[in-house]
Amino acid sequence: MAATLADVARHAGVAASTVSYVLSGKRSVSAATRRRVERSIELLDYHPHAGARALASNRSNIIALVVPLRGDLYMPVMMEIAIAVTTTARRFGYDVLLLTNEEGPEGIRRVAVSARADAMILMDVGMADERVPMLRETGIDAVLIGVPADTAGLACVDLDFAAAGGLCVEHLAGLGHREIAFIGEAPAVYQRRSGFAERTLGGAAEHAAACGIRLVHRPCEASHEAAAGAITRILQDRPGTTGLVVQNEAIISPLLSVLRTAGRTVPEDMSVVAICPDEVAERTAPHLTSVAIPAEDMGRRAVEMLTRRLADGAATEVALLPPELTVRGSTGRAPAG
Repeated sequence: MAATLADVARHAGVAASTVSYVLSGKRSVSAATRRRVERSIELLDYHPHAGARALASNRSNIIALVVPLRGDLYMPVMMEIAIAVTTTARRFGYDVLLLTNEEGPEGIRRVAVSARADAMILMDVGMADERVPMLRETGIDAVLIGVPADTAGLACVDLDFAAAGGLCVEHLAGLGHREIAFIGEAPAVYQRRSGFAERTLGGAAEHAAACGIRLVHRPCEASHEAAAGAITRILQDRPGTTGLVVQNEAIISPLLSVLRTAGRTVPEDMSVVAICPDEVAERTAPHLTSVAIPAEDMGRRAVEMLTRRLADGAATEVALLPPELTVRGSTGRAPAG
């Protein structure tokens, strides 16, 4: 099998974009790095195809942004990230080309080979995202808003969702809650191994195990009926549950309504902590204790990271934003007995 640009990058220990710069000369690369890349090219007998040469030698001043259009995601957060990417890109002199996740790996190949964009930003990243191998193969500069399982050679920015899940459990444990339910995203989100959902659940479960807390996970579709069903099953199966961690913005309001109908007062009978935007947490009664989603910050940082990558060919860079929990009126001491 012929060597790819990604093979050369791994062999030389540099980013794929650095290999492109050595081939094209469009950006300065240190003499030592150039020699290392050239040696890898020689040893692997790498021959760049015409599309890769075109990408390396032309500039469009366009960033391609792959936006997820899925019914099981909370789109206001996705759109806030997209707006932050667009406005920040303009400050750096870039326009933004919007693509959808429906285009998959072939959409990335088309953009890379045609040189329609200088670089890409991908959202809704999966743990084993099928688009990542195509990024490595084509060598196009890219930043992921999300973190796959294998980050070799990638630049990623995201909220530290594992820490966020742990922080929610830690808060409830500190209030004396010993039985907690995690009400999560729709089942399809976990089936496709969306990174943010899987990491949050993993962090919550790990912290619960370390604290000796019983934790049950219930995925939930974004509807009043699904929220009612999830709460009913939790209360039937585990009547001692006194704390809820919620990672599904769309069901927060119906969830609180269902708890009231079931005669569970928040926070006296049931404490609720959510992972959601502040504006969602503050429009409920009572206001929710929550870990905020720094959507604007993630979009801005992704563009800043990408411009650094374009400038100097930086290799792997993973920036996890630390979660911040704001205590409001929805959490309190676990009820006695």
